[in-house]
Amino acid sequence: MSDEREILEWNQFGDACRELTQTVIDSGFVPDLILSITRGGLLPAGVISYALDNKNLHIINVEFYSGIDERLPEPIFLPPLPATNYLTDQKILIVDDVADTGETLRMVRDFADQFALETRVAVLYEKPRSIIACDYVWKRTDRWISFPWSALPPLHRTEHPRLDN
Repeated sequence: MSDEREILEWNQFGDACRELTQTVIDSGFVPDLILSITRGGLLPAGVISYALDNKNLHIINVEFYSGIDERLPEPIFLPPLPATNYLTDQKILIVDDVADTGETLRMVRDFADQFALETRVAVLYEKPRSIIACDYVWKRTDRWISFPWSALPPLHRTEHPRLDN
């Protein structure tokens, strides 16, 4: 992997999501529901949900990355899992920010495939090493990606002096 970073800025994010959504529309696929892989897929899925005018948005929480290019041995589901009765016989669009190794996407797709009529995957970025080929991709890169929602470190509580009147 290159040491250079692919940087997605907030001002590009909306256009990227709408362009990605247009590829879904142009393909003729009309999802019954959108399944967001949290946390990275949450914001793209929200934008795509609005762009498709589809309010049937569900989340599935997966932990895999623990730092920059650091991950657990394999992805794991975090509770709660979506109620499977909502997935049964549905056309599902799975949304995430990136298909890096593809392990997370494969696990989520395999889970959804047990119930769904059809599943397709949309990502902002796909890397060449991904073990799955996504159906819809905004951009392909082999670089580490800096997303606007995760580029800065987490905030921490600070003490504020009490204001006396």
